[in-house]
Amino acid sequence: MVSMEIQNLRVYERRGLLEPDRTAGGTRLYSADDIDRLHRIRELLAEGLNLAGIAHVLELEDRVGALEAQVARLRAR
Repeated sequence: MVSMEIQNLRVYERRGLLEPDRTAGGTRLYSADDIDRLHRIRELLAEGLNLAGIAHVLELEDRVGALEAQVARLRAR
């Protein structure tokens, strides 16, 4: 489990770095993917990136993952 301050989690969500599901009452529900993303955010912060840089890196990593999945589907045909 990742231990983080609640205010940091709120900032990450406001900045679009993380989008956890919510209960009907508004409580955040963190999935395994959300936890992995929090680990990645922590790693990037430790490397000295600011939140804008982290957003860019995460966006690029998401795009690469989507492209890799597309290539795998095309190769499976």
